[in-house]
Amino acid sequence: MGQPGLNRRQLLAAAGGLAVAGSFGFAALGTGADALAAGARTRVRYWNLFQGGDGANQVAMVDAFRDGHPDIAVKDSTLAWGGPYYTKLAMAAAGNRAPDLGVMHQGRIPGFAPGRLLDPWDVNLLAEYGVREADFNPVLWQRGIVDGELYALPLDIHVQLNFYRKDVCEKAGLLDTAGRLPAAGSTDEWFDILEAAKGQLKKGQQTLGLHANDQNFCWWFFVAFYQQLGGTYFDDDHTTVTFDTDKATQVLEFLRKHVTDGYVTVGEADGEAFLAGSPFTWEGNWSVPYFNGEKVEYGAQPLPPVFGTPATHAESHSFVLPHQADRGGDADEGAYRLAAYMVTHATTWANGGHVPAYLPTFKDPAYLKLAPQDEYSRPAMDHQANEPHIWFAGSTGVLAQRVGPIVAASNLGSATPDAAARRMKSALAQLLAMKNPMDGRTAAQELKGAGA
Repeated sequence: MGQPGLNRRQLLAAAGGLAVAGSFGFAALGTGADALAAGARTRVRYWNLFQGGDGANQVAMVDAFRDGHPDIAVKDSTLAWGGPYYTKLAMAAAGNRAPDLGVMHQGRIPGFAPGRLLDPWDVNLLAEYGVREADFNPVLWQRGIVDGELYALPLDIHVQLNFYRKDVCEKAGLLDTAGRLPAAGSTDEWFDILEAAKGQLKKGQQTLGLHANDQNFCWWFFVAFYQQLGGTYFDDDHTTVTFDTDKATQVLEFLRKHVTDGYVTVGEADGEAFLAGSPFTWEGNWSVPYFNGEKVEYGAQPLPPVFGTPATHAESHSFVLPHQADRGGDADEGAYRLAAYMVTHATTWANGGHVPAYLPTFKDPAYLKLAPQDEYSRPAMDHQANEPHIWFAGSTGVLAQRVGPIVAASNLGSATPDAAARRMKSALAQLLAMKNPMDGRTAAQELKGAGA
């Protein structure tokens, strides 16, 4: 997801330029130029958005592929995370200058005009290289399908987690006999846990890092707890908003209570506070390498199932085939081989904290040794809370930009939870009526395949 120790706010602030050597040049990371110079038979152009620790893991995997496939030259280009990446990818696909293989957040697939800017995967060809639907979580695989065809081949899921310091929790008597924190099954249980941990802290120390004023984290946390309550957003036809303001208010009141009761310090550098002694922080799994690099004994689990049904926010890095008018031939086959290799050799990728999408990875002895991945990976994969499958959703999408600030306003007290819930529903109605700039159609029209 980004450089270890770099949080989402910093990544978003840095998303204005391209992290490549030249406009469409060779990647700043990896050995793409060397591979091309070797005169290999098949050349595959591959774009991704992986930087920092993720970038290093990606390079290691691509280099391992090169070693095992000397007949394929991979030209890998790493572009800036966020909106600029998707803009560049869309322009390349529309202008018939698209790479052979790309990476997208799975939630962005419906908005990327599948069939126009993306080409579908041939699942039979994928199967020839060891990638089969049966080896993936059904929910994850199905979210990559549009109009009956697979457009997103998942590499992972990346999830929001409750990180906890074992030293503080042990002093507070919160750990079980295995040295882990039992999941809270209600809001009362959760606040009891926070109160017990707070009793072990020095004056001024934060109990929980919540990113209370960050629009992305606010939205991700809301999605998790709203889904725990069984909340929905739109009907199946994408014509009506089904957002439940009572359930939304319940979630917003829960989030707000962390601030009003003094467990959260607004504006605190949450990751740094955790390393300095704060017992809890809610962060993405991409923080695992950052925390592992410090002398802190900690655990990580999905967000607490305080409303009874386990669910933690999840997105997926997925491989896509950007549209090419003449897709096919050796380069296309090379793209399939590269994507299949990356998916089926994901233990290296899991070092970055991500949960591998390819389920046989869970049996790899090297993967089983990873901590704290062994604590959260399976329950997170089995209890994903996803954004609605609609064109304006997905990582860095319009949905988070519109409703995230409303959740933050409730957290900070500039709007009451019930008023914020009504504002969220109104924003959803406005978005539902909007046309996707990629194809000029509303969500309902896209679903029906109708013209604008």
